[in-house]
Amino acid sequence: MSIAETSEARSAGVSNSQRLTVRYFAWVREKVGRAEDVLDLPAEVTTVGELVAWLTTQGPEYARAFERASVVRAALDQVHVKPAHSLKGAREIAFFPPVTGG
Repeated sequence: MSIAETSEARSAGVSNSQRLTVRYFAWVREKVGRAEDVLDLPAEVTTVGELVAWLTTQGPEYARAFERASVVRAALDQVHVKPAHSLKGAREIAFFPPVTGG
């Protein structure tokens, strides 16, 4: 199910998957072209890494944003997590580039 199809399914009241708000920050947001998506995830998408892989198939803007997925960081319900972390029960995930300080 594509991002457009998840929006259509949500509008039609169809939901047999997990709904998740996906937020994008800094250059990830610039490449995706939006600040967030609200998605009904396919049942086979169960981890952060699987979500990233699925997003890269949703259009060229997502493929560009996650072409260097190993440097993109994720926070699930405002807690930093690794790609293998489960999405079960999560309400929000944020993707952002590494932060440097000075």
